[in-house]
Amino acid sequence: MAKNSKYIAGTWMIIWLPFLIILLIVSLVANEVLGDLPSVEELQNPRSNLATVIYSSDGKELGKYYNENRVNVTFKDLDKDLVDALVATEDARFYEHNGVDIKALLRSASGVFTGGSKGGGSTITQQLAKMMFPREKLSKFQLVIRKIKEWVIATRLEKNYTKEEIMAMYLNKFDFLNLAVGVKSAAKIYFNSNPDSLRIEQAAMLVGMAQNPSLYNPIRFEEKTKHRRNVVLSQMLKYGYINQIQFDTLKVKPLGLSFRPEDHNEGPAPYFREYLRENFLKQWCENHINPETKKPYNIYKDGLRVYTTIDSRMQQYAEEAVAEHMLELQKAFIKDCKQKRNAPFAYNVKKEEIQAIMTSSMKRSDRYRELKQQGLSKEQIEKNFNTPAKMTVWSIRGEIDTTMTPMDSIRYYKGFLQTGFMAVDPQTGQVRAWVGGINHKHFKYDHVKVGKRQVGSTFKPFVYAMAIQEGYSPCYQMPCVKTCVTTEDGKEWCPDNSFNARQKAKWENRLLTLKQALALSVNYISAALMKKFGPYAVVNLAKRMGITSHLDPVPSLCLGTADISVFEMVGAIATFPNQGTFVQPTFITRIEDKNGKVLEEFMPQTDEVFSPEKAYVMCQLMKGVVQHGTGMGLAKYKLGAQIGGKTGTTQNNSDGWFIGYTPDLAAGCWVGAEDRSVHFNSTDVGQGATMAMPIWGKFFQKALNDPTLKLSKGDFVKPDNLGDIELDCAKYELETIPGEDFEEGGF
Repeated sequence: MAKNSKYIAGTWMIIWLPFLIILLIVSLVANEVLGDLPSVEELQNPRSNLATVIYSSDGKELGKYYNENRVNVTFKDLDKDLVDALVATEDARFYEHNGVDIKALLRSASGVFTGGSKGGGSTITQQLAKMMFPREKLSKFQLVIRKIKEWVIATRLEKNYTKEEIMAMYLNKFDFLNLAVGVKSAAKIYFNSNPDSLRIEQAAMLVGMAQNPSLYNPIRFEEKTKHRRNVVLSQMLKYGYINQIQFDTLKVKPLGLSFRPEDHNEGPAPYFREYLRENFLKQWCENHINPETKKPYNIYKDGLRVYTTIDSRMQQYAEEAVAEHMLELQKAFIKDCKQKRNAPFAYNVKKEEIQAIMTSSMKRSDRYRELKQQGLSKEQIEKNFNTPAKMTVWSIRGEIDTTMTPMDSIRYYKGFLQTGFMAVDPQTGQVRAWVGGINHKHFKYDHVKVGKRQVGSTFKPFVYAMAIQEGYSPCYQMPCVKTCVTTEDGKEWCPDNSFNARQKAKWENRLLTLKQALALSVNYISAALMKKFGPYAVVNLAKRMGITSHLDPVPSLCLGTADISVFEMVGAIATFPNQGTFVQPTFITRIEDKNGKVLEEFMPQTDEVFSPEKAYVMCQLMKGVVQHGTGMGLAKYKLGAQIGGKTGTTQNNSDGWFIGYTPDLAAGCWVGAEDRSVHFNSTDVGQGATMAMPIWGKFFQKALNDPTLKLSKGDFVKPDNLGDIELDCAKYELETIPGEDFEEGGF
């Protein structure tokens, strides 16, 4: 009997010994004898890389900056089918266990001993623990210890978080590939949807990826992914989340992807987002400390929320207007280039100048810098640039694969006209739309705020505003005769008008009102006004109106010889519809942290430059440009609104401008090539009214006809005490013919 008792005791020891060993190891792990475990603080405040999200003023997402494209959601933001699919497939007893499912573990272990597959034993919470605290490269024994650590972490997670929070954390943490980290990004990238709006079969596909995202990558392995999705649907049927009819219907459906990989070159306002990142947020982050990390905020990891002034609707209209007009303009320019022996350069550009431009562009290229870093000599680099290679280049119809030398590709890209367009609310200074170029992937340079070009006649309103400020009436008459101004070095500066022979005969040597002179962009009278008030007074006025670029106080400034950005010009001209008060253009309203705490709010600077009366007079003066002058071409857009504006064209048609405004919105546009030596031959197609004004017209046509924007078509605010200022100058003026061709040449 004693001998049998020993056998029985030994048998029980053999049976229980593995469990006792496991309990001992668990105890040692839990007490951190076999290595550290995450602290309670780390469990309660898990760190993860969160993308900084950029929002429009109307609540739309414009884009993100990230190392991992992750934006967290809460449980209430998750579609019920998504939650059901995950539970049915990955952890059927999710709501019953405390982090470790003993039944599932035993079932999995029995499968190992019997050779049959009984399913995995890891719970959703254990999988979350594994993602939060990733495994290193481990030996088999270390792997066992690590697995037990994950059990302990899972139970601690269950103590610190609710089931709903754990579910959300899991789906936020999971990497769905293709730059989709977390379910919010995955829903957007794969289905152009949100986690709370997924259809059952879409939710099932995303859950199916959880087993092995590389194997079930819907972009690479569509059939495998579809099969795995149907396995998830069968699990949902098994546990009663869907019925047989639903299963039979859903399993035959295609994946139905709407794949939209996120790329900083794509999406709305790419030029604006890049300027915001590179020129504003980087510096802001350096100057603000994250209390969690005790380090400066990281734009790619800390989940900032940046609220901008951009209106998604206006941004869309601006991008559409640019795309529509620039396509047609580029076609015209390609046709124009066929007449040039030095295409795309102008016929009068010398070969030596072209060579200098090409060499300079070569040395500024990324390819040149890379070859230089590789230690190649000057001769080797030049040979590389003149050796044909396969490449993808951009055309007006999209990207094309071709073979050409890198040097030829540089010349090819010189032939594209560029543009910059911005719209701003005059009353608030908030930037509503920003288009910095024709294609951000291939042309990175921003032509709204970074780029500066000669502004031509769009500078003339500053000169005329000087006259109005000094008490001149719009109907004040001046002789249209050549005026010479003595410069500081004693030389005579005597600009000509840009009139053709017919216009010369009609307008020169007559008295013209200021209103008509601005409408016709008469250089003679601009020079006369500059002579009267002096360059320094005009410079000071322009500076008060927000021009920050350098302005040489020289007489020729009145014709727009200065290089100024679209950003500055639109902000300055917006002073007139805002009753004389300049409001510094702003593009951010506030920045929040990942929890929604406001870190900083932004308010624009203001300066009352003119009285409301003088500003109103300027609005009436600039209305003449659109009604009777160089801006009459806007009539074809049938805007039905009160508009003030000014066209601008620089020497040789290198730059075309139009700046204009309604009572509620000011906008401006520049069009030209990267190099000033690349331009239209004819002023007829190369002037601002032809190159730039159509973008303005198309944009306002779309914006004014959108009832949700509620833009006014009424007149500018008329002050009560205008006095006896004469505004109707018709009795003093020669009649202009509707549609009359006004060519505006350069200074």
